Amino acid sequence: MKINKMAATAGVVLFLSLAAAGAVNEPELKEGLWSVHNQTISNPGNKKTEGSYTLCRDHAFDRSGRAMAKAVTGCTKTEEHLEGGKYSSATHCVAAGITIESRGITTFQGDTSTHTVSHSSYAPAMAGMNESTTSMDEKYIGACPAGMLPGDRTMTNGQVIHLGKR
Repeated sequence: MKINKMAATAGVVLFLSLAAAGAVNEPELKEGLWSVHNQTISNPGNKKTEGSYTLCRDHAFDRSGRAMAKAVTGCTKTEEHLEGGKYSSATHCVAAGITIESRGITTFQGDTSTHTVSHSSYAPAMAGMNESTTSMDEKYIGACPAGMLPGDRTMTNGQVIHLGKR
């Protein structure tokens, strides 16, 4: 159970560093269907994982995600800056006795494309991992298909995960 809590915390920290959350007025992304591809390299061992999915989003869903990221217990945003279409942030979290430091940069290309790189370190190591680097590319595809609501994520195997309100 402790590992699950630590994994969940790592996921939240990653979300914090990837999500443009907060005080700056980051660009709103176009509402509709987005393709998302991410790749993470974890160390030690240079272990690579990657995945892709589509996500139906609207402004309310994006605002909700930013609000959730800001409300995470044990985490504080230590830096946040937006200039010239680049959003950078840093977070410091302590959970289950592990200190997690994350730093990320998201580059916006208008309201239809983003590229994010985030680096996190864990002390002591979490589930054997002491650092990870994630890159994520998001691109607007078009309107969400009929029946797909904001927050619905479709994995490459066809599985649908409902993250938004139903």
